[in-house]
Amino acid sequence: MTDHSHPARSSTPPLGVRMAKGSAPWLVPACAAAGAALLAARRSRAGKAIAVPTVGLAAGMAWFFRDPERVPADGRVVSSADGVVQSIDTQADGRTRIAVFMNPLNVHVNRAPTAGTVVRREHRSGGFRPAFDKDSERNERVIWTFETEIGEITVVQIAGAMVRRIVPYLAEGQKAEKGQRIGLIRFGSRVDVYLPPGIAPAVEVGQKVRAGETRLDRD
Repeated sequence: MTDHSHPARSSTPPLGVRMAKGSAPWLVPACAAAGAALLAARRSRAGKAIAVPTVGLAAGMAWFFRDPERVPADGRVVSSADGVVQSIDTQADGRTRIAVFMNPLNVHVNRAPTAGTVVRREHRSGGFRPAFDKDSERNERVIWTFETEIGEITVVQIAGAMVRRIVPYLAEGQKAEKGQRIGLIRFGSRVDVYLPPGIAPAVEVGQKVRAGETRLDRD
């Protein structure tokens, strides 16, 4: 299946791209260490040797926590995460679950699948198994329930092996626009979107998707 949901884009983030809200505890120390290492590099060879991996780490952190602007795709429901569709499953209640696996190179800011109101936001503690592992069903997660014009839509942010926190951006009772940022998952993870009964998925397993820019529902 060919993905025509968005045009080809450069893999390099544009100058001036914003950093994700909630990234400071990781990004600030990394950048401070890189600055100190660059100063040390001017004084000695040992400093130069240290500067290379330290600056590389800071650059990697900046890449991971990038938060580019997105223009929502047409359609009723858009992807909440960047990544690859890991599975599509029909639930007993008629809903369809679309699971998207996010690797460390993906943008990790998640977005509202459609316009609606956050009627429930539930945090569940758990483990930190790899997000592609079946045991990840017991991982720490944040479960969002949106009341929308097409029915109730659930989004589940699932922590991965390296994750130690999910950072929500919205509270219960708040309204969200389609494609609006709802939260950040630190490091590799998974996001599930549950389509209401009667709405067929427009994506397939193995397809790459982008948060806010790839349509999930079929006419």
